[in-house]
Amino acid sequence: MDLPDTQSTLPEVRINLTRVGVKNVKKLIEVARPGKRPVIFISNFDVFVDLPSSLKGANMSRNFEVIDEVLQKAVEGEVKGIEDVCNSVARKLLDHHEYADRTEVLMTSTFMVRRETPVSKTECDEVVKVVASAVAKRNNGKPIIRKSIGAEVTGITACPCAQNIMKEIAQNKLAELGIEQEKIVEFLDAVPMATHNQRGQGFLSIEIDDDQWVDLEKIISVLKNSMSAKIYELLKRGDESHVVFSAHKNARFVEDCVREMAKSVLTEFDFLPGDSLITIRQINEESIHQHDAYAERKATIAELRAEINESF
Repeated sequence: MDLPDTQSTLPEVRINLTRVGVKNVKKLIEVARPGKRPVIFISNFDVFVDLPSSLKGANMSRNFEVIDEVLQKAVEGEVKGIEDVCNSVARKLLDHHEYADRTEVLMTSTFMVRRETPVSKTECDEVVKVVASAVAKRNNGKPIIRKSIGAEVTGITACPCAQNIMKEIAQNKLAELGIEQEKIVEFLDAVPMATHNQRGQGFLSIEIDDDQWVDLEKIISVLKNSMSAKIYELLKRGDESHVVFSAHKNARFVEDCVREMAKSVLTEFDFLPGDSLITIRQINEESIHQHDAYAERKATIAELRAEINESF
């Protein structure tokens, strides 16, 4: 017996819909890597297609079929990276939804990274939030696809403003104690002064064409190095003193972090075409205020390159 296909009937109100699909599809993704252990991502998917006015509904089950098919290929090593999971899903959705002209896939993942502390070399885990997306549009049999990959990383920042105030206080006090000016300068250059700290959340996302690829580990590295210091889940005493000293030796405003990200993106991803879209932002949870500090920049590689070249 043929069952009715209600989705294919005419709707009562005939208008096109921009996004129809499913949200919060939870999946475990295993991406194979040659010569290394596979990378495991605990992921949430949002999957959408556009819907013409002639159809009452989209065939939702096809979305799940496509996701499972692509995830199996990732396990078998046919998918290069996490953003290519979204890329492949978006492409295949066009094949499975013949009425759609545009498909969109959004993914957020939890990624566990194994790290080593700076002094004691103790191993510990770090949780990184990974985001990826892809948009596919029909184009005479050859879809146009834009994809993005990004990450959010936690670090520590130290405030330069309060530090300079404390440096001035220390300089005056040392002078009162009769310390020679040359020795004062030498001491203050070697030992950073106290200041208030923030736990910072750095975010970097890169949107590129289908044929481009960026290394997620490099994105994470850019983020961690943009703040005053890296933080770790487990710290021995030597590690703790190293992190605190490093953070205060490298005091940065929230604005400094975003600008450091921009400069590093141009160095680490200099091979990307000029239309690659970069989104960078930093949120610092203040320790002596009730508010958070925020800075953001969204620009193409070409725009960032032109601005930074002008400043030198």
